[in-house]
Amino acid sequence: MKRIIVISILLWFSMGGLAAQDMQFSQFYAAPLYINPAFTGQTIEHRLIMNYRNQWPSIPGAFQAYHATYEYNAADLNSGFGLIFNREEAGSFGLTSDVLAVSYAYRFALNRKTYIQTGLKFGYVWRGIDFNSLVFNDQLESNSQLTADEDAFLDDNVSYPDISWGGLIYNENYWVGTSLNHINEPNQSLLTDAGQTVLPLKWSVHAGYRFDLSGSTKSRNAKELHTAIHYKSQGRFDQLDLGAYLTQAPFVFGFWYRGIPLLKRNEEAVMNNDAFVALIGFDIPDRNLRIGYSYDVTISRLISDSGGAHEISIIYEFAGKHSKRKNKRFLAPCAKF
Repeated sequence: MKRIIVISILLWFSMGGLAAQDMQFSQFYAAPLYINPAFTGQTIEHRLIMNYRNQWPSIPGAFQAYHATYEYNAADLNSGFGLIFNREEAGSFGLTSDVLAVSYAYRFALNRKTYIQTGLKFGYVWRGIDFNSLVFNDQLESNSQLTADEDAFLDDNVSYPDISWGGLIYNENYWVGTSLNHINEPNQSLLTDAGQTVLPLKWSVHAGYRFDLSGSTKSRNAKELHTAIHYKSQGRFDQLDLGAYLTQAPFVFGFWYRGIPLLKRNEEAVMNNDAFVALIGFDIPDRNLRIGYSYDVTISRLISDSGGAHEISIIYEFAGKHSKRKNKRFLAPCAKF
């Protein structure tokens, strides 16, 4: 009976019985196109980014996310173009979501130093489950490999379009952005008789400021402090990321908090605290390469069971000499680690 209850609960979560949520990255600043398509092209010319997250590894069927992007800054057109691939794996039943998307952003000049950039992302999602990994109540009762519920799930993956929009304003010291993800609120249900399981609209706002601590950003030993805040809301869930990191080449150190201080969830009457995040990284300007590793220290009620979360980001930028001189003035000082 305990196994039946556990399986039912896990199925409820995995199949969309509760409002679905997107995977989150602690290093959100290192996955800019994931949070806002308006960041598309915020690089001197070309940029490749890869992100990997392993969340709650001590729990069976941990959540894993893979994210990869390529961007091109077409400065002569005041435009940025992006290609995005994202894969999420959740639970013990082979529940996966694969996303292939393109993004475009256009830049306007408010004055000589301040710019507005707006962007769109058009994606297509394939979502599915490994039916052979599921165990149903009648199988446990009859000790059989067959189930009468074999027609409960769709034979093929669910697929649907996904549309996002974002805006960004910035100058050489600050940046402020907002984004709307899943504007079309697609149906992602995998059950034949469950009706609509809508992927809720996700709204986010994010901002940051760069402090020059060395007096010269052109120095090879320039020391900078990047602060950033990211608030997101999806369905009945919301979350806040707040923190900063210090860069003194080649090292980067950062500390972040995720949660909403002093706020209790109404239905649970518990504090909305999730994790502290510690970051260490390497910034290699000669190679235009940044590598970061972060670990989430869980401070919620899962503190003794989750195993935290591991995250890795790799960013590589490359450009011709002409582009380096010409395009740098168009870039936001946003946290790019």
